[in-house]
Amino acid sequence: MTARSFRGQYGAQAATTLTWRILTAFFVLSVGVLLTQATLAQDGDGTRVIRSHGYSYFGDLTYPADYEHFEYVNPDAPKGGEISLHAPGTFDSMNPYSRKGRAGRYSWMVYESLLGEMPASGGGAPADVYGEMYGLLAESLEYDAGKTWVIFNMRPEARFADGHPVTAEDVVFSHNLFLEQGLPSYAQAVSRRVTGAEALDEHRVKFTFAKDISRRSLIDQVGSTPVFPKHWYEETGARLDEPRLDAAPGSGPYQLESYEVNRRIVYKRNPDYWGKDLPINVGRHNFDRIRIEYFADDSAAFEAFKAGIYTFRSENNSKKWATGYDFPAVQKGDVRLEELPDGTPPTPNGIVFNLGREVLQDVRVRKAIALAYNFEWTNESLQYGLFKQRHSFVQDTPLQAEGVPEGAELELLKSLGDVVPEAVLTEPAVRAHGSRAARLNDRRNLRRAMTLLDEAGWQVGDDGKRRNAEGELLSLDFPIPSSGSATLGAIVESFVNNLQKMGIDASYEKVDPSQYTLRNRERDYDLVFDNYAPFLEAGTGLMQRYGSTEAEFSLFNPAGLASPLVDAIIEAALNSETSEEEEVALMALDRALRYERFMVPVWYNDSYWVAYWNMYEHPETLPRYALGVLDFWWFNADKRARLESSGALR
Repeated sequence: MTARSFRGQYGAQAATTLTWRILTAFFVLSVGVLLTQATLAQDGDGTRVIRSHGYSYFGDLTYPADYEHFEYVNPDAPKGGEISLHAPGTFDSMNPYSRKGRAGRYSWMVYESLLGEMPASGGGAPADVYGEMYGLLAESLEYDAGKTWVIFNMRPEARFADGHPVTAEDVVFSHNLFLEQGLPSYAQAVSRRVTGAEALDEHRVKFTFAKDISRRSLIDQVGSTPVFPKHWYEETGARLDEPRLDAAPGSGPYQLESYEVNRRIVYKRNPDYWGKDLPINVGRHNFDRIRIEYFADDSAAFEAFKAGIYTFRSENNSKKWATGYDFPAVQKGDVRLEELPDGTPPTPNGIVFNLGREVLQDVRVRKAIALAYNFEWTNESLQYGLFKQRHSFVQDTPLQAEGVPEGAELELLKSLGDVVPEAVLTEPAVRAHGSRAARLNDRRNLRRAMTLLDEAGWQVGDDGKRRNAEGELLSLDFPIPSSGSATLGAIVESFVNNLQKMGIDASYEKVDPSQYTLRNRERDYDLVFDNYAPFLEAGTGLMQRYGSTEAEFSLFNPAGLASPLVDAIIEAALNSETSEEEEVALMALDRALRYERFMVPVWYNDSYWVAYWNMYEHPETLPRYALGVLDFWWFNADKRARLESSGALR
């Protein structure tokens, strides 16, 4: 698991509608650059030790040790006001790391880690670069050149919200708590790699790592683990793996102020936050309160936004964006609409096959099912032509595989031996099929699909249904959350309609959010609309998402993909010694994942669609890798007063 995926992956368990993006920048300097950003020394035994204010795998750091703030923030942004957003469905816990229950939106936000993370995750890694982490609870770190251990030097002024100091003992306790009570997939992955955690003194903590493994996702993994108060757990007897509404105090800038189960959650900026003046935090955490309003479905949520019940909305429904924002508050300028550039690689989402189902283990069946999806008709008829079709797991990036492999990529694939099918070496990278936009049931594609099903042994009977030689019906179940948009329901319905035309006994059902979460965890589906993560940096998260070892139980591999080809390429990526080797391996990984056909790729958007009541402001130029509304936007009190005086808001 990569450091930047830690909180996002647990957060995805707690709030399934959050789409956690793994971001990237496409430049990596040589290790020699490290000499300008860190200091080198030797221990008494001659070990070369690197000391630095931040960390990146290849050693490059954009911000020097004496940086004043991140370049994209407004260091003079005013503090104050409230921003309110919405969440779908329900919640029954404020513990985002539990194996059960449905955690409240942003409940992970109260905790911090030794190194700052991406703004989207509530941490402090810069949003204008990728792969770099800077000290948060730790003011510096030191590690040997071989990355067999790391020592974090913590800030003695760090405090939890209840006033207790944050110590090295808390860090060790938190690390062990995740191993003992966290998700099994996380514990299994980390315990094989991190062999020790030790408090050297009150503010110095050391981690040691296993030998003969990739050095990837070691320092950044332990550096991004949330830190919990040991004293609180010992006093309350609480467990990390159990849902609860009494959350442990964190050390972060926001803490839980109040909640009404299934209605709202309010986080309050801690006026005594210990780290408010750190360079990593300048220009950030500007709202006094963050309020989350819960709604049973998106239609109710949208009406509530129009009425001003909440004030910021990030739109992902193309119909609403195209037709729904023509209400009086928009016409008067009280609500602003913006399409802001999104420089992150699009999330690889789509219709995922449960490869644990025997019928779906035949690639011919998966190809046939995929042909039932008509992107062109869906985009034009249901999505107002606002989306682009996704082909790749690293769409629109330099790592996207194209054509037949050649050069260094071909050499790498050949070096992996028999696990690489001949088709991967000689055929162009798999691309999503094209369809005719004029009608939903593209007859050409349906004929191709039915031929594939015939070849796979699923013949059409007298009743028009497909059965195998044993008389078993070809049935597919496709659950979707009842809190989802009407557009998603229409898309799934049209897809299922085409499956039925092929003779497949396909159905979809709307289930309540809690049941949907449970079915996802138990992989109780044939098809599901889900997502994976881009992988534009090599890390152990690749194995958790795409690898065979954890395929049976990982929450983050909804297909249950287990491919020797994919495993071999991930290993090559993890063992790459230069950025060039890493890029070649990741391009090959994109090619291999597309070859496995475990997902029907759908659409993507390269812009943020946002609507907000006109009292919020943001830097003129946003950083490439984050919208950052809860991170570096701010509140304008004068604009709020004008909205109130006009009667637009109360």
